[in-house]
Amino acid sequence: MKKFALLILALLAMPLIAGLYGALHDQVSFTISPEYFTRFKYDQFGFDPRWFGGDRPTVALIGFLATWWVGALIGLFLGFTALLQPNAEAMKRALIRAAVITFGIAILCAIIGLVNGWWFMQDIPYGWVIPDDVEDRAAFRSVGSMHNFSYGGGVAGLIIALIDMEWRRNKSKLSLRRKGSA
Repeated sequence: MKKFALLILALLAMPLIAGLYGALHDQVSFTISPEYFTRFKYDQFGFDPRWFGGDRPTVALIGFLATWWVGALIGLFLGFTALLQPNAEAMKRALIRAAVITFGIAILCAIIGLVNGWWFMQDIPYGWVIPDDVEDRAAFRSVGSMHNFSYGGGVAGLIIALIDMEWRRNKSKLSLRRKGSA
């Protein structure tokens, strides 16, 4: 029963954590390139900042809405894989470690994406359509790269966390077998 409760907690917590990550991520993004939102994301989401009390709350909402669903997928994969742990305590440890790995890699990839945008993408269009009225194209492109790398980092982090979770579980089973045969 404790493992089922932990599964439910993971299914609820991961979308919330991902949404909060997205809200904070987009606050950083807005600081770097307000135009990414005023010339692109507001239109994409159909939002007017006046509806939500200004740019910052609107940006936070966009970030939350753009990422909560990624957290739901992360929660599904991590939660159900964690059920394979031998007991509730091991499951809890595995879920916490997996969440830290997943979101840590997403953050690292976002930073790499920002650096990639600033240093490597400035003269290359990469097929991106940047609105004509964007004044700071370098910042716009850098934030776009940051966003794309962050999503990729979430996927990479999830894969690495799942591999780590299974590797540790199998290592633990092997250790228990060795102790039993000694």
